Amino acid sequence: MKRRNFLTLSAGAAAGAALAACGSSGPSESTTGTGSGAEASYWFLSGPPGEPIRQGAVDRFNKANSGGQIKVTTFQNDAYKDKLKTALGAGQAPSIIWGWGGGGLKSYVDNNQVDDLTDWFAQNAAVKDRLFPASFGPATINDKIYAMPCETVQPIVMFYNKEVFEKNKLTPPETWGQVMELVPKLNAAGVAPFSLGGQSRWTNMMWLEFLFDRIGGPEVFQAVFDGEANAWNNPASLKGLTEIQNLIKANGFVKGFSSITADSNADQALLYRGKAAMMLHGSWSYGIISAEGGSFIKDGKLGYMSFPTVEGGTGDPSNTVGNAGQFLSIYSKASDAQKETAKNFFKSLLDDTEQQGWIETGGVPIVKGADAKLAASPDKDFLNFIYQVSSNAKYFGQSWDQALSPTAAETLLDNIAKLFQMQISPQQFADNMNQVIGK
Repeated sequence: MKRRNFLTLSAGAAAGAALAACGSSGPSESTTGTGSGAEASYWFLSGPPGEPIRQGAVDRFNKANSGGQIKVTTFQNDAYKDKLKTALGAGQAPSIIWGWGGGGLKSYVDNNQVDDLTDWFAQNAAVKDRLFPASFGPATINDKIYAMPCETVQPIVMFYNKEVFEKNKLTPPETWGQVMELVPKLNAAGVAPFSLGGQSRWTNMMWLEFLFDRIGGPEVFQAVFDGEANAWNNPASLKGLTEIQNLIKANGFVKGFSSITADSNADQALLYRGKAAMMLHGSWSYGIISAEGGSFIKDGKLGYMSFPTVEGGTGDPSNTVGNAGQFLSIYSKASDAQKETAKNFFKSLLDDTEQQGWIETGGVPIVKGADAKLAASPDKDFLNFIYQVSSNAKYFGQSWDQALSPTAAETLLDNIAKLFQMQISPQQFADNMNQVIGK
């Protein structure tokens, strides 16, 4: 099961906030295509909690504008992807395309299916300047902006069990060296250092995303994304691959991690039940643990921090990875009037009502100053942490499997699984991945 399905089905508040999206099967209505006149069609994902928030934004826009209106069609996650792919191929895509940015957006750009919004953002600086700068990363292809960032941010976070650390008189690690020092101590105490749902593969990927960045900065993966030949042979890449295998050899992950699925939330349970001391996971984990972990959070036992630094690494410690937001593009074959309606709609997004809606689902809107709205939330401490991590990140890397093409992403996940099972060496991993660069 894909991560997005997992997030939605997990039903944790934070989990659902951004991806939100899977609900009833099939479209909610039959309206498709580019529409007519100034009416802009808008397809997005169905299901709570995201659907009513998105629908509310449309309703407020339509009510406030007597001219061009927005007409919505909603789909379940997988149905949406299939329907959109077919519609783009047939030249009948919606005026506004909801998506995840990165590799998917790049494929639209390469096929001239979406408009370049760079000049529009330059002419409407206030629209751009109120959002987290990092949210524009997955919206930018070849230095041009092709999508409007929207909704919420979900960075990857290092969670830890405070009770385990206090009981064993240990301190959460701030450096990779401290991580490796903690591993034998926690194993000796009968606690797995790290929980990991390794069968899901993308959970393993998060470790490499951070190690690459901390060791060599965002340039390491950017070279891969840019299609540079043999980019995976970067020394920082090989060091990151080596370090993760060193952690595996030291029994850093829970025994049998390769057969644990993230879909079942078993990895989360290992943390809040004290079977594992730490877990690297998306910020949506907070909602899952809140829903399934009994009083673990209320009792103050959940700790969280950014990924440790790596000694000698050149990556900025403020850098993070995950989902920097969701993204709206304008279909290139929409009429000029429909495009104008879409751009006016973009200006209306993330108003106070929409921001409050996302916060109530446990999400952090990608709006500068949204932290002022978090104070009333019972989860304000965690939400403020996420806000600070996201708003202060000098670089917010997109999840690799979303940044790369579907072909390269599947090869990546297969090789990550082999790397974590010690079936291939770091150099073999790099060699295998170099073969799909640019594909």
